[in-house]
Amino acid sequence: MKMFEFNLGKTICSVFGHRFRVAKEVTPHISEYKCTCCNCELTTNANGRLDKLTPELKEVNRTLADFYRKRHTLRHAL
Repeated sequence: MKMFEFNLGKTICSVFGHRFRVAKEVTPHISEYKCTCCNCELTTNANGRLDKLTPELKEVNRTLADFYRKRHTLRHAL
């Protein structure tokens, strides 16, 4: 049984709202965001809306960033 843990950051965010900052720019259209209070992480989805950043989405973003970087460097090398 897990004991109740008090998290001041989550309490502040539930009352006043999150304070998201860009943590990582994956591509010019997709970014990862992190709340400065509670460390909640979000990412931009295919529709341009924000979703919770799961381990699966982190892997997708990492792969997408690698693909974008390779394509971008190849285009400028020609």
